Amino acid sequence: MNTASIAMPGMLSRERTIARPGFNRWLVPPAALAIHLCIGMAYGFSVFWLPLSRAIGITESVACSADMGFFQQMVATNCDWKISMLGWMYTLFFVFLGSSAALWGGWLEKAGPRKAGVVSACCWSGGLLVSALGIYTHQIWLMWLGSGVIGGIGLGLGYISPVSTLIKWFPDRRGMATGMAIMGFGGGAMIGAPLADKLMKYFATPHSVGVWETFVVLAVIYFAFMMAGALGYRVPTDNWKPAGWNPPDSSKPGNSLITNKHVHLDVAWRTKQFWLVWGVLCLNVTAGIGIIGMASPLLQEVFAGKLIGIDATFNELTAAQKGQIAAVAAGFTGLLSLFNIGGRFFWASLSDKLGRKNTYFVFFVLGMVLYAAVPWTSQAGALVLFVAAFCVILSMYGGGFATVPAYLADMFGTKMVGAIHGRLLTAWSTAGVLGPVLVNYIREYQLEHGVARADAYTMTMYILAGLLALGFICNWLVTSVAEEHHMSDAELAEEKKVADDTHQHFIADVEALADEVRHSWKVALAWAAVWIPLGWGIWITLQKTLLLFR
Repeated sequence: MNTASIAMPGMLSRERTIARPGFNRWLVPPAALAIHLCIGMAYGFSVFWLPLSRAIGITESVACSADMGFFQQMVATNCDWKISMLGWMYTLFFVFLGSSAALWGGWLEKAGPRKAGVVSACCWSGGLLVSALGIYTHQIWLMWLGSGVIGGIGLGLGYISPVSTLIKWFPDRRGMATGMAIMGFGGGAMIGAPLADKLMKYFATPHSVGVWETFVVLAVIYFAFMMAGALGYRVPTDNWKPAGWNPPDSSKPGNSLITNKHVHLDVAWRTKQFWLVWGVLCLNVTAGIGIIGMASPLLQEVFAGKLIGIDATFNELTAAQKGQIAAVAAGFTGLLSLFNIGGRFFWASLSDKLGRKNTYFVFFVLGMVLYAAVPWTSQAGALVLFVAAFCVILSMYGGGFATVPAYLADMFGTKMVGAIHGRLLTAWSTAGVLGPVLVNYIREYQLEHGVARADAYTMTMYILAGLLALGFICNWLVTSVAEEHHMSDAELAEEKKVADDTHQHFIADVEALADEVRHSWKVALAWAAVWIPLGWGIWITLQKTLLLFR
């Protein structure tokens, strides 16, 4: 058959992303970072809450009528939204991130990362535009639909789109590779939040708080960056490996969990190993995510006047003094963000040396000790130790996200690790509900029963330490996947049959394409494109963090 007569696969197809010989694998992580830095703005949406809570009143909030029901408030155009209503966006983010990753993870493995990245860009940026319309017309349900539902689907697809690809490009450094990409998700808010703040101030007028205009601008910027990242994705050919690298021998001590075989998605999620790792991730995230949301009030209520050199409890402070300690607490929140980001790269890279199971043992043992020690640091007034403990805790929270894809690849192989990871992210959705509810309701219960604000978190810290103890047990029970679950040679051949056929046609007609990028200066340019905005975000965050140590 004349291959010239065979239609080329579409530019978004997986076959068109297969790299030619000589392709530089270090071009793939910046592409992944470009997407993760954009969708990571989900963590920074709280920057919009206060302006949106006075979108009608402009200078101050206009309260809805006391007899107005929840559904009436959803469509009311003459009163402002409560921050509690706006906060539902976070719940929608994490629920739809986990559910979309679980539902379409299998499709992603077949369609390829480029198509998934493009769909993610359309959903995330399109969701922002729908939200902008919701703000303009003052319909909060449109905001929830736009950024929460449609954007949440974009979050899920964008989050898992590079995982399988990076693991296949870096079989020798699985942890480091996924850590680089997932680091971007943690750092997205450091760029997006200050940028959004500047844009809102620029667009603010006597008749508008500038939020809907900001959403439109962010949608355009994010779409451009995410499309560039999606189009930059390449996947290696089957059985590709770095020069001089050989797969680890699972018979050697320390490698017992690592397999060179593959487990099908439909089989993997039914194994006990999947659910044990699900529990590991859920418990680690539950302990950390509740603290992220309460970091600012936690520091203010525990140390109160001591943050500004005054011996006074939180309730004894004046409004001006509370404003001062709020600025200090903002620095604490910024510092935690830096450790959350750094921990994703540090711990995931370290797991390449320690092993994934041992790395999680460190998370749980060290986490238990630190959570249990926090009440002592607060009672002793040891601010530096208190801050240091939470910095380490948040680094391990981020590290847990970045290490788990490599953990799955070790046990289930790389063939369907993206789809398996997508199913596992339902643990994040669960933890996104459990963590904040646990921390917030225990605090409220303590305060209602007369516990001082400074002591209201003591019981919470011990409960979180207990959750990590359960996580330790789950991790301890993880064993290698039985050989009976591995895909046979016939199953593997069937999975790649269509792709192989199309790939041969693609190679035969490849002369019509431009040569792949190979030069080191282009690698440097790709990295600069993501590190310049990330560096700006880090610099802004460091400036806020300095307030903590004045």
